[in-house]
Amino acid sequence: MKNSLFLAAIAIVLIVAACSQSKYAATNKSYKKQVKAFAKVLKEYPLKDSSGLQFADSWVGTTNMSLRRPNFVVIHHTAQNSCEQTLKTFIQTKNPVSSHYVICKDGTVHHMLNDLLRGHHAGVSKWGNNTDLNSSSVGIEIDNNGYEVFTEEQINSLIMLLGRLKTAYNIPAANFIGHADIAPGRKVDPNRNFPWQKLAQGGFGLWYDTTNVKVPENFNAMQALRIIGYDLKNEKNAVQSFKIHFVPQDTTKTISESDKKILFNLSGKY
Repeated sequence: MKNSLFLAAIAIVLIVAACSQSKYAATNKSYKKQVKAFAKVLKEYPLKDSSGLQFADSWVGTTNMSLRRPNFVVIHHTAQNSCEQTLKTFIQTKNPVSSHYVICKDGTVHHMLNDLLRGHHAGVSKWGNNTDLNSSSVGIEIDNNGYEVFTEEQINSLIMLLGRLKTAYNIPAANFIGHADIAPGRKVDPNRNFPWQKLAQGGFGLWYDTTNVKVPENFNAMQALRIIGYDLKNEKNAVQSFKIHFVPQDTTKTISESDKKILFNLSGKY
């Protein structure tokens, strides 16, 4: 009797495990199909246009090459109500949005897209002279409705993941940024509860030190924002994004004297 109960319990565990494995079987199959299609494109040379004409007269394959790698990490909050909801959003085709990673409240990290493939997470964006952040970044979504405090488990998992990405792709500290940074006025994530200073202490993003800082009389705050990377198409929006990241307790869109000290110190680090 005991053996029967034991075997039944094992069967239930295996069934549950199989269900959890097959939950995303269809979308995992679609992912593999798309990757195979991309691989096929890489094998085609010389390239041809839609009419079948080659881009060049001949093909001479170089022996010196490598895969293109991400140079930025863009951090988001999901603005949804659960990790499960976000996973479902990223596997539907109606609105083709995606991210490379999703971090749940319990710290679970879901890898959804190979780091070397282009995700659809940044949208219309600009940082410095970079105008297509999707093509040069890894996107990380953190489960948060936009107003919550991020859990300790989430931040611990994030810091571990960022360390791996930084080492793997040699990403500069200054290139760990938020969605709000690259899309002023359009995006406000990650929200003002996000611990940017803690991340900067680990080498993921830059932070300021205004101790004994004296701002020159001719200091141009807007120019400093541009040096850091902000798009000044709308200056008030740029200021708002700067404050979401560096002065989260201040919801105004104006530059104060203390802000000038921060900007003067930061601009010297970029």
